[in-house]
Amino acid sequence: MDYRTLGRTGLRVGVLGFGCGNVGGLLVRGTPAEQERSVARAVDLGLNYFDTAPLYGDGQSETNLGRVLRALRPRVYVGTKFRVPDVPAAELPSAIARSLDESLARLGLERVDLLQCHNLVTRERMGRSVSVKDMRDAIVPALIRLVEAGKIGFYGMTALGETAALHEVLDAGIVQTAQVCFNLLNPSAAHALPPRFPAQDFGRLLDHAARRRTGVIVIRVLAAGALSGSEARHPIAVPTVDPIASAPEYAEDVRRARLLEALVKDGHADSLVEASLRFALTSPAVSTVLLGYSSLEHLEYAAASIAKGPLSAEAVGRLPALWATLAER
Repeated sequence: MDYRTLGRTGLRVGVLGFGCGNVGGLLVRGTPAEQERSVARAVDLGLNYFDTAPLYGDGQSETNLGRVLRALRPRVYVGTKFRVPDVPAAELPSAIARSLDESLARLGLERVDLLQCHNLVTRERMGRSVSVKDMRDAIVPALIRLVEAGKIGFYGMTALGETAALHEVLDAGIVQTAQVCFNLLNPSAAHALPPRFPAQDFGRLLDHAARRRTGVIVIRVLAAGALSGSEARHPIAVPTVDPIASAPEYAEDVRRARLLEALVKDGHADSLVEASLRFALTSPAVSTVLLGYSSLEHLEYAAASIAKGPLSAEAVGRLPALWATLAER
């Protein structure tokens, strides 16, 4: 396992992380034995960052991860999140503190290494989103106080919402980490998109993160499974998926993914899954790539794929023509 520094946190994290979310579902719907076996194997393979959230399985992911960590006692980093309700700005700090306390109770921990905002970020608050002003004036100051209290090590956000708002927060340097959607179906966090490309344009978000040494955690690296090129879902995985920043429907993401199989036919990777994982490593701004697993076999394959390193320059050079094909469909 290769390791990269998570921005200015200084944490050294494996380039492959362990996503404990609902999409893969292993830490939500797997059996206790499967969960313990997979986490143990992940640690053996060098994975040392585990990502969870209260939203995953309505707290079940945190509960299960906590149980496994108590049984195995590995030396790993744990990150969780909070999603604040639509309350006045003055009430945001207490909502964050309450969510963290509930997460710590489920995890059985006194402290987590990373706490991230799970709300969408927009220029002005809209429903369950938080605004740039909320982040600057209420949320980040509350997170700093939690660091000072010894309850979290570092803090960040999930970089989803309005592109302009995300740029503004990252350019201000007020968060230490960002979870960024970056995959072969939406490469806009690092690459210019062709005209009419069917995805949200994140406007080279990784460049904004790199300028402020914000640690980048890649999410949706397989577009929730669509970049397998198959609509089939593992029995443990969530049965249906809402795409993020790509096509309106999962089936359309799968159809678009199949247009990228030229990477495999040209010999740049053994599978579309491998190509997708290795693509995420091509940006030096990326610290770790989160993947949600449904089985121990998924974990083994991902680790073997990521061990091959980033896609070659030749493969990356092939991509603009393939992305142009997606824009034409």
